Amino acid sequence: MTNTENQADHKAGFVNIVGNPNVGKSTLMNDLVGERMSIITNKAQTTRHRITGIVNTDEYQIVFSDTPGVLKPRYKLQESMLQFSEGALTDADVLLYVTDVVEDPEKNSDFLAKVSKEKVPVLLAINKIDLLGAEGDKLERIVGDWQKRLPNAEIFPISATEKFNVDNLMKRIVELLPPSPPYFGKDALTDKPARFFVTEIIREKILLNYDKEVPYSTEVIVEKFDEKDASIHIMAVIYVERDSQKGILIGKGGAMLKRVGTQSRKDIETFFGKKVYLELFVKVEPNWRNRDNKLKAFGYIQ
Repeated sequence: MTNTENQADHKAGFVNIVGNPNVGKSTLMNDLVGERMSIITNKAQTTRHRITGIVNTDEYQIVFSDTPGVLKPRYKLQESMLQFSEGALTDADVLLYVTDVVEDPEKNSDFLAKVSKEKVPVLLAINKIDLLGAEGDKLERIVGDWQKRLPNAEIFPISATEKFNVDNLMKRIVELLPPSPPYFGKDALTDKPARFFVTEIIREKILLNYDKEVPYSTEVIVEKFDEKDASIHIMAVIYVERDSQKGILIGKGGAMLKRVGTQSRKDIETFFGKKVYLELFVKVEPNWRNRDNKLKAFGYIQ
């Protein structure tokens, strides 16, 4: 087959993953992409940006976008995050709406109404079916409820953590891709810079190690990323909104910050396959989540 024929048969498209917080969107995207692209914790609202992961074969290229969970905004940061999710409705070739077996279908019905009017193919993944055990009749009821709400959607009961039925979902995505040359180089895994994944890893460790409002009041900025053949020297600043939060983050004798640093460094070394030297600092930036200039600086507002 000639290169021209190859190009004519090639498929490519944007698959945007949307849904409410904590239903397993990030876990599912990581299953589909085959790389650990998104933060996965058991806390809601861990994805703040649209994170793009790219799957390449000779026949196709899929550009997956994992959006922040849809929620009613309580401050400007969340308004920006909702705009990322609503933007995903306008630039998708395939829309993948993720819910789970415990979520109330009425949650954020306004956003769901927008999804129901979509002209592009909509795939509905009902995640966490492993939690149902032998309750097969309950799954039938859940599927029936969602068929009423999204009558044009194709429904896939799945378990992202157990990787159940994810292959069938992936096959259907490939079938729905439009004919197109690739949008990115065939060796690309993501359109995000290396620094972005460093900040995501550090934020994940903050989410895992601290409770209440502290993790949601933090932002991580990489100020130095000096990469050599065998090692990377990284200097990152964790911003918080209050002095009390700074104290909690650092911990007695710096113990908590050291724990976050050690956990982050190990994951960053795995991600890049290199020795990493990581320095972490904590600074106070009052009320940054409601300040346009800071939200612009942190990449939430264009």
